[in-house]
Amino acid sequence: MSKKQQDRNFDGIAGKFQKNIYQTTKGRLRQAVLLRDFAECADLAAPSRILDVGAGQGQLALALAEQGHQVTLTDLSQDMLDIALEQAKARGVEAQIQCHALALQQLSEQHWPAFPVVLCHAVLEWLHEPAQAIQQLRALVQTGGLVSLMFYNKDAKRLSNIIYGNFNYVLRDLAFKKKVSLSPQNPLQPDDVYAWCKEAGFVIEAKTGVRCFHDYLRDRSEQETEFDKLLQVELQYNRQEPYASIGRYQHLLLRAV
Repeated sequence: MSKKQQDRNFDGIAGKFQKNIYQTTKGRLRQAVLLRDFAECADLAAPSRILDVGAGQGQLALALAEQGHQVTLTDLSQDMLDIALEQAKARGVEAQIQCHALALQQLSEQHWPAFPVVLCHAVLEWLHEPAQAIQQLRALVQTGGLVSLMFYNKDAKRLSNIIYGNFNYVLRDLAFKKKVSLSPQNPLQPDDVYAWCKEAGFVIEAKTGVRCFHDYLRDRSEQETEFDKLLQVELQYNRQEPYASIGRYQHLLLRAV
């Protein structure tokens, strides 16, 4: 089986993904955290060329296009990109985006000029060879350029399952008996990701936790009823330890050297 076949494709379930992920409190919180991080990033202070790898339905890419950036969206799923294009037209930024149904492994074949900024969010945990993917990202970004990498944190997944009493699952090292279609099957150990980044030629400039508190609330109804306060707490503490390291995702800003 090829690498491309082993990587996850969301064709056929894009609508379900939109409802169960993007339109939930966890999706709204993630978007707010990333946009805050970008608002404070000098690389995005002026309009730039951005490559969004595994862009999905393009929520973040469209927000960046509205800020004046030119964004190239790539994803394995044409269904996801169709939704992104529809939303781009509705928001009046279709001239600032391009969509290509391509796997990460295919991007080097496109002979595009290297990008000053590359985004890769919630992609590594769906890939068969995540370490190799980071090497491929390095080839797509300019030397001195920036990669925004967000990945699913195995430490956080372990912690949340211990809190909720799923001890047998934790003792199986989070191995699924049955696959859940929208739940990443390959959470990543942060130290492994940091090592892969260094090996690929990146320096980690910043680290933010994403959903540092959301998933640990005893009363999950407060994810919705107390969302504004939850977001305020998240933005205040998610760059501080130990909170940054227990976020369900970690967001790294990587400098290509």
